[in-house]
Amino acid sequence: MAQKIILDCDPGHDDAIAMMLAWGNPNIDLLAVTTVVGNQTLEKVSRNALAVAEMAKMYGVPIAKGCDHPLVRDVENAPNIHGNSGMDGPVLPEPTMQFEEKHAVNLIIELIMSHPEKTITLVPTGGLTNIAMAARLEPRIIDRVKEVVLMGGGYHTGNWSAVAEFNIKIDPEAAHIVFNAGWKVTMVGLDLTHQALATPDIVERFAALNTKPGQFVVDLLKFFGKMYKQVQNFDAPPVHDACAVAYVIDPTLIEVQQVPVNIELTGTHTLGMTVADFRYPPKPCNTWVAKKLDKARFWDLVVDAVRNL
Repeated sequence: MAQKIILDCDPGHDDAIAMMLAWGNPNIDLLAVTTVVGNQTLEKVSRNALAVAEMAKMYGVPIAKGCDHPLVRDVENAPNIHGNSGMDGPVLPEPTMQFEEKHAVNLIIELIMSHPEKTITLVPTGGLTNIAMAARLEPRIIDRVKEVVLMGGGYHTGNWSAVAEFNIKIDPEAAHIVFNAGWKVTMVGLDLTHQALATPDIVERFAALNTKPGQFVVDLLKFFGKMYKQVQNFDAPPVHDACAVAYVIDPTLIEVQQVPVNIELTGTHTLGMTVADFRYPPKPCNTWVAKKLDKARFWDLVVDAVRNL
């Protein structure tokens, strides 16, 4: 049976590939795409979401705009990685689809409350503002959600500070709410996603599809790769967000470990750190961290999904 998900994202090059994977894989029932401020302003990432949906012919999937500001902090974007538009590189098609009139937070709540318990997985691949707001506005969703599989954090190093990953760092208070809500959380962090590198042979596989979606991915990865080389000296860009969707499709692709995780809110040098406690015996917890990726099977999954588009 296809896994029902709500993809909460801030497109973003890797978010775009996550959207395409979710739509192109038959084992995912994409109930909605919701957007949140992050890689760029809410208006820019939301426009990008519509453009990706147009390119992928994602008809019938509601797309709703969410929070345009973190819970407490000032807005922090990543133009040095994603460009001024939030998705520089490819030519973005003009959208014909319209946004849902509902706010993303209300749509998330409505979908969870109207479906049977434990049938919807939340897949946030941006800051966690929308998810935290939904949990606070309607706490009953916490027991109804099957799982939260998020791209964010990392138990070793960071990318927005020495120890903090971007999605967590831009709204650590929201992350604190999500990680401590009581539902199952699987953190697909940098330790895992830095294994999902779009090396030249992978880019060539998308080019060889000889389709518009395949070329769109090539254009995404070329710009993304150039920026990652300039900013973080990566020889190939990590496709972070698709890893979270891939885990929902096939959990055997990713080795995970149950570990207590909490969010640092006050440290001068450690704000936004996802503090994973690997001491033994482990304390009872609802959090898992992703550790090892089956890279070959992961890329087969993504390429097949883009081929299906």
